[in-house]
Amino acid sequence: MADSANTSFFNDVCAFFDHAAQFTNHPAGLLDQIKACNSVYRFRFPIRKANGGVEVIDAWRVEHSHHMSPTKGGIRYSEMVNEDEVMALAALMTYKCAIVNVPFGGAKGGIKINTRNYTIAELENITRRFTVELVKKNFIGPAIDVPAPDYGSGEREMSWIADTYYTMNPGQLDAMGCVTGKPIALHGIHGRREATGRGVAIAIRECVDVAEDMKELGLTAGIAGKRVIVQGLGNVGFHTANFLSEMGAILVGLCEYEGAIYNSNGLDLAEVVAHRKDTGSILGFGGAEQEFKNSALGLEQECDILVPAALENQITASNIGRIKAKIIAEAANGPTSPEAADAFTQRGGIIIPDMYCNAGGVTVSYFEWLKNLSHVAFGRMDKRYEENANLTLVTMVEKMTGVSLTAEQRSLVIKGASELELVNSGLEDTMVRSYHEIRNIQKRNPKINDLRTAAFVGAIEKVAVSYMNMGIWP
Repeated sequence: MADSANTSFFNDVCAFFDHAAQFTNHPAGLLDQIKACNSVYRFRFPIRKANGGVEVIDAWRVEHSHHMSPTKGGIRYSEMVNEDEVMALAALMTYKCAIVNVPFGGAKGGIKINTRNYTIAELENITRRFTVELVKKNFIGPAIDVPAPDYGSGEREMSWIADTYYTMNPGQLDAMGCVTGKPIALHGIHGRREATGRGVAIAIRECVDVAEDMKELGLTAGIAGKRVIVQGLGNVGFHTANFLSEMGAILVGLCEYEGAIYNSNGLDLAEVVAHRKDTGSILGFGGAEQEFKNSALGLEQECDILVPAALENQITASNIGRIKAKIIAEAANGPTSPEAADAFTQRGGIIIPDMYCNAGGVTVSYFEWLKNLSHVAFGRMDKRYEENANLTLVTMVEKMTGVSLTAEQRSLVIKGASELELVNSGLEDTMVRSYHEIRNIQKRNPKINDLRTAAFVGAIEKVAVSYMNMGIWP
């Protein structure tokens, strides 16, 4: 992966913010309030190892903005996690929620561990103790701060968090709303697991569907036939690649920590995943024309769209000159440094910024939170009513026209929406509207030359309005 030494992720986010702030008319004090992290909680706690020893774990929870409550953000399990990273990710969450009109403030958590070095029982102890520390300091709750999965964590860890919180808050009616990304059996929501990847794919589709913008890149409009390289085969990268392939894009490259593979005619995602499951590596895949032990080289191959879906600072000043893609879709948080982003934009490329591009996860997390507060699954109350109403309408039309539908046609027409269909509909509407809102901001001001700046401008305006309406008290 690309070198990320001697960089400050939070400073990068602040640099993007400062650049965008010049296109707003808000006073410096208000901008400082928006930019600053409101609460940074760093703590350490001991766990007992399976061998009988004791290990002290470093952890963080950062609440960046309280312009809306609760705050929202994932928990990252990584030995590379640090305070600067958690602060940056919390800030991005604030702007991300504002961009897609999700009523949360931004937050983020981090536990400094390599999950491969711990047993499942030890990971459970770490997660539950982390949750207890958050409860003690009032840093978690359905109306306070709502964590979610991030790098290194998933449904299992969210289940432990939910159970721990409920145990410490017996009888709290909305307790399951204290965390999102839970499994369906524990009041999760259909579509959450693939939500971020689906959102990335929709964002890319919306971008390439604008003929005017594609003409400037020398590309035709539409996702069909576009050559894509995806970095990262985790949850986000896999689902992004899968949905893009379904839309007609050609997956020509895949990059993982063990290396990268490339085929100009396309790679079969399912076959690559199966090969990696059998061998532990994407290298050696028979369908690859080229492979690279240095994964970073995979980013530099011929393609139309590059999707970094791994960690931050993967595309920097040191390698941006060799990136051949015309569009970078930031599925990961902060994969492109400010210097690299500026260079790429200057040569005419389009960057779909992370704070919008990967907002599918928090959007569907919002739906899960609403489901937990309402205590009923989406579609449960009206699905059958909708089907009966549609059946009555179809029957009337058939009688009036004398034309009868086939059983398959009738089933398609009268079908009521399931929870998954409603979630996907809400996600798609959110991503589509938000993309064009960002693009319109850019087009209205000729001084704004990239989508990231436009996205920041939109986010700053929304957060500023919230703070101004609330005022300062006492």
